[in-house]
Amino acid sequence: AKLKSFAAKIIQLLKEWTETFPYDFQDEKSMKELKEIAHRITQCDEENGTVKKIISQMTQNLLMALSARSQYQEIREKFRQPVTDILKTKPQSTQKDILSVCCDPLILAQQLTYIELERVSNIYPEDLMQIVSHMDSLDNHKCRSDVTKTYNLEAYDNWFNCLSMLVATEICRIVKKKQRTRMVEFFIDVARECFNIGNFNSMMAII
Repeated sequence: AKLKSFAAKIIQLLKEWTETFPYDFQDEKSMKELKEIAHRITQCDEENGTVKKIISQMTQNLLMALSARSQYQEIREKFRQPVTDILKTKPQSTQKDILSVCCDPLILAQQLTYIELERVSNIYPEDLMQIVSHMDSLDNHKCRSDVTKTYNLEAYDNWFNCLSMLVATEICRIVKKKQRTRMVEFFIDVARECFNIGNFNSMMAII
């Protein structure tokens, strides 16, 4: 009875650990240790096999989470091509300004919010923990060069910079003052719509 009670607590611990910090189990050594612990726990409940089913489901969910994050990382790497390279491959005549693609500030603000939510949804507790655990000191708050698991935070930060550069480029590429003024007013309206939606990150990037 004591063993079963203890096993239930260990299962709860492992379940919460694998759901909250799946990156802790991405290397073979930690995954092997998890399987060894799981095997010992299942021996405490060989009669009805309930523990075995829970462990199996937990392991399956963990592998799916790691696979999903790995795929997201691969997709993000494919889209890391610099904007200057893309512009070089396109003729000047085919390069459209933002107003010719979307002239409604509300629609653009909504699309920016979808992108923001997609980026935020892929930031997990371990991304933040990785930053906190590698602080040099409270004085300089600089992260060490061995931080390797903050891909999602970097993606979010890069998106902010890309949006800022997009706004600046769209305004500065226009030669005529009246058209440039119109573009500035358009982005002010987009920022206002972002504020109304609650998308303060895109609003600050535009500002």
